[in-house]
Amino acid sequence: MTRVQPGSPVRGSKTGRPIMALLDLLGRRWALRIVWELRQDSQTFRDLQGRCNGVSPTVLNRRLRELREAGIVARRAPAGYALTDEGSTLLAALAPLHGWAERWARRAF
Repeated sequence: MTRVQPGSPVRGSKTGRPIMALLDLLGRRWALRIVWELRQDSQTFRDLQGRCNGVSPTVLNRRLRELREAGIVARRAPAGYALTDEGSTLLAALAPLHGWAERWARRAF
């Protein structure tokens, strides 16, 4: 898959509006889970793979590369991978969505 960046066509948007580019990136398999698993501390590749229920190394490498290119995740040797300041800001921005989803789950199911 090609690099996700605002201004370039992405799934669901030929214009590549920034929000659509972000939703495309986060909507890829395992992307949000990786961000979620990095919310509290850095993780090695192996630890992250285990926390993500055994995601394949190929897919994990691809997602980590995409998230690094987007400035959301950074590699911090020897600790492994961690959220950048922008990644932490993104996670904080998603917090209201998490709250909404919890309320939705109580109402709908």
